[in-house]
Amino acid sequence: MQTETSIPDYLTADFSMYLENMDSLADPENPDLLSNYLSSLFEQLKEMPLLFNGMVDQLAMAILTKVRVNSKSLAALPLSQEPTWEEVKPFVGVHADARDCITEIMTHAEQDLKTAILLIHFYNSYDSKPLKAEEEDDDQYDNYDDNDYDENY
Repeated sequence: MQTETSIPDYLTADFSMYLENMDSLADPENPDLLSNYLSSLFEQLKEMPLLFNGMVDQLAMAILTKVRVNSKSLAALPLSQEPTWEEVKPFVGVHADARDCITEIMTHAEQDLKTAILLIHFYNSYDSKPLKAEEEDDDQYDNYDDNDYDENY
């Protein structure tokens, strides 16, 4: 049975952008496109750690391969309300070659970093397949007479 992943209100706009970007780069005909793009983003970020200040979807993409989010443990937090960085931080591991860059972001753009980590967390557990629609009850339409419709509308 498919479960529904509920994206908290405070993340919906950023998550939508992140999902759209990730999906647009996941090309089965060019499987390296996403990987190459993510590597390129991180190299830019490494040169200028605050490059994506205010663009958390791009920041999340840039650090995706450089952080490890313990989503199983993070999911135990009540994420319907926005957590603090201190609550999220214990569930994040950083690759050695990204530590300086991530530390710089954490020092100057902690909110963006936290949001980017949460985007990664929800993306990792997001199932983009649509949920099976429930069968609708056609009885609600049985009370209308066919003559009640204006065909000249």
